[in-house]
Amino acid sequence: MPGFAKPELALPLQPWLVMWHDTNYKHYCLYHREGDDEYMCYDDNAKPPVPPGATSAAHGEDLMLTAADGTRFAAYIARPANPGAAQILIYPDVRGLHQFYKDLALRFAEKGITAIAIDYFGRTTDHTIRDESFEFWPHVQQFQFPNLLADAQAALDYLKGEGQRTTFLTGFCMGGSLTLMTGIQGDFNFAGLIPFYAGLSRQLPGTNGTVLDETVHIHSPTLGLFGGADQGIPVEQVHTLDANLDKAGIEHEIVIYDGAPHSFFDRRATDFAEASSDAWQRVLSFIASHTDGA
Repeated sequence: MPGFAKPELALPLQPWLVMWHDTNYKHYCLYHREGDDEYMCYDDNAKPPVPPGATSAAHGEDLMLTAADGTRFAAYIARPANPGAAQILIYPDVRGLHQFYKDLALRFAEKGITAIAIDYFGRTTDHTIRDESFEFWPHVQQFQFPNLLADAQAALDYLKGEGQRTTFLTGFCMGGSLTLMTGIQGDFNFAGLIPFYAGLSRQLPGTNGTVLDETVHIHSPTLGLFGGADQGIPVEQVHTLDANLDKAGIEHEIVIYDGAPHSFFDRRATDFAEASSDAWQRVLSFIASHTDGA
C-alpha cells in the first residue's frame, strides 16, 4: 500500500479492525479489516456533503445522556428551526462521536429532520473530544453490542421529548454494521434503516453471527449505500445482502456506486460528488416516503 506505514500498536486489535498512518497526508486513517483487506473511514478533515435543494436554519447542542444501566455518554442533537415529521439517530464510525457526525446532524436538521448522533465509549473513558488525539483502540476493544442498544434507547427516549416523529436510523462503516444489527431488534421499530458502507463479514462483540448472516432477520425497510470500489466490502457480499433482505421480506434498495471507494460521502471527494449528491437525494426521498403524514 504505497504511502502507508503500519504503526506499532500496544495492544491486540479486534479481528475486524486495523489502523494505518498516512505518511503523505499526515493524518490517521481508520480502516475496517475484512480478511486481508482494509478500508478507510473518516479523518478529522472530512466534511459531509451539502444536501441538494433548499435548506433552512438549524442549531446543534452537545448533550450528556444516561442509559438504563446508569452510564452517561455523549451525544449531539441538531434541531431544525422548522421541524418536519421525521427524526434520525446517527451511529458514527469506529472513532465515536467526532466532528463529521455533528456536522452531518446539522445537515439533516437543515432539511427539517431532527437528528441525534451518539458516542460509543461512555462506559470505558471520559467525554473528551473524539479528534485524532483520542486513543480509541482500548475502548473499541471493550465494545459490546448490547451496551450500544441501551445507549440507542436512551437517545430515542430523549427524542420523544422533542415531539412524536417518525424515526430512522443511519450509520457509517462500523456504524453501518451496527445499523443493520439494530434492525433485527424488533423492539425499536424504526421506520427505515440507512447503512452507508456497512462491513458485512464481521461478527460484532455481543452478537450471535456475522452481520451478513443476521440480515435475514431485519424488520425495517432498508436503503443500503455502498462503493463499488470499496476494497473492504466485496460487491458479492453486497449482492448477498440484497438477497438476504429479499428473504426477510422487507422493502429495500441496495445501491452500489461504480468506482466509488469506501467513505466516498465526503465533501472533499470531488471525484465522487455525483455519487454523494445521488446518495443524499436517495436518503431524503427514502425518509420522505416512509414518514407518517409526510
